[in-house]
Amino acid sequence: MIENVEKFFELYDTDPQLRARVDKAEADYPGCLEIRDAVAKDVLIPIAEELGLGFDVADLRKYETRVKMQRFNAVECDEDAFPLWLLDRGWEDDPDIFKQE
Repeated sequence: MIENVEKFFELYDTDPQLRARVDKAEADYPGCLEIRDAVAKDVLIPIAEELGLGFDVADLRKYETRVKMQRFNAVECDEDAFPLWLLDRGWEDDPDIFKQE
């Protein structure tokens, strides 16, 4: 449901109350904030579901990858762009990245 991720972040970008709600939920999160996948599962996704915009971490990663590529290819950088939830903050909760071949 990548469309729901896009709609959620459109709201997030324009609604200071939603950003404050996410920030508060993140501040109250009892786990490790560096592991963004876990924070997304326990903080961001439940808020999105309450808004009727359910998605999962895989959808979020697809959306952010697309946005990151768009930002990379942009002629001008958007100085006011919010950092991406997974790709711009902390570590990933993906055991495959630690496997050695």
